[in-house]
Amino acid sequence: MEAEAADGPAGGAEAALSCFSFNQDCTSLAIGTKAGYKLFSLSSVEQLDQVHGSNEIPDVYIVERLFSSSLVVVVSHTKPRQMNVYHFKKGTEICNYSYSSNILSIRLNRQRLLVCLEESIYIHNIKDMKLLKTILDVPANPTGLCALSINHSNSYVAYPGSLTTGEIVLYDGHSLKTVCTIAAHEGTLAAIAFNAAGSKLASASEKGTVIRVFSVPEGQKLYEFRRGMKRYVTISSLAFSMDSQFLCASSNTETVHIFKLEHLANSRPEEPSTWSGYMGKMFMAASNYLPAQVSDMMNQDRAFATGRLNFSGQKNLCTLSTIQKLPRLLVASSDGHLYIYNLDPQDGGECVLIKTHRLLGSGTTEENKENDLRPSLPQSYAATVAIPSASSASTVPGYSEDGGALRGEVIPEHEFATGPVCLDDENEFPPVSIRNP
Repeated sequence: MEAEAADGPAGGAEAALSCFSFNQDCTSLAIGTKAGYKLFSLSSVEQLDQVHGSNEIPDVYIVERLFSSSLVVVVSHTKPRQMNVYHFKKGTEICNYSYSSNILSIRLNRQRLLVCLEESIYIHNIKDMKLLKTILDVPANPTGLCALSINHSNSYVAYPGSLTTGEIVLYDGHSLKTVCTIAAHEGTLAAIAFNAAGSKLASASEKGTVIRVFSVPEGQKLYEFRRGMKRYVTISSLAFSMDSQFLCASSNTETVHIFKLEHLANSRPEEPSTWSGYMGKMFMAASNYLPAQVSDMMNQDRAFATGRLNFSGQKNLCTLSTIQKLPRLLVASSDGHLYIYNLDPQDGGECVLIKTHRLLGSGTTEENKENDLRPSLPQSYAATVAIPSASSASTVPGYSEDGGALRGEVIPEHEFATGPVCLDDENEFPPVSIRNP
């Protein structure tokens, strides 16, 4: 999940973030600036530790970290058609790829790396960076909207299928075939996101009033939530909690909405045998005779919890994470701040802001030596992709609680050396530069 911040705060354009993204299991935050990029650990509420910072590439507008590994992907406005892949702890470039037009977004998991251009999507095998597929029949997608399941056992891809409606194309990143198309909204899409298991897909249109959740791979509607009715908004981000019990949505307004995925829309619990419950049943029964738009509105669930921001109109990115064993709402904004809220998973309501971190300047903590906290890292590119992490807490099938590939398992390096690039005597992934894959 990543956001490009086009506009900086008034009077502080040089300090504005160019982009910001949470990693796949929300244990790390990456930011891009005019000077370069930085990576932060999200293991503590009170302290924001800088894991790494680099000024080698200026004017960064895309930066994505693979879980809590040393692999980071960077794109700069100085070379907007070139993707650079780094092993940041060793300070080496693993490879770089150039494309036919500007790169708009990048998504990655432990099996696949997606590069989204305006009219095409490139799918790479992340273990050797071999190009597996180029999807060319993509409607013009100027924002680079796409999603990739972080669960490498399915690697589903979602992207807009129409210029005029909210159609979603669901694509299988393993078999490299289209699975189905989902008629998600009447208006064009603004945001899409998979849950951690890759079994659900959330979407919002440019109107921003209704958020829907669909089953994957069937494409059946499971939930429908109403963010609001009074005004149209621009949805900035959608994100599931790692256990898929909650879904958060941020926009250009001052409110972040959190929805609880408690029950399916067609299996509402019985109302209590009270006067209000009786009237509620009568009201719902009457909805069967009302126009479809009114009936749909009556059947939509409202927000379970909300987070209030002290700003509106700024680009922002929200996510739900467990930090120090408690559920938190995290919001990163283009003015260079990270806001952390407490979320009550039982009663919901208004989330309490408990900490604000500055992401730029002297307000951040000195670089944290993660090498001192983790086992020594294998030196090959393949092992970097599969490296276990001590700080992540993923519930994705196929991952252990420490974020590794499988609990206690390190995949042999030779299993990754099946592509066109061979490993040298020092088991290094040599630099690669390829144009127009």
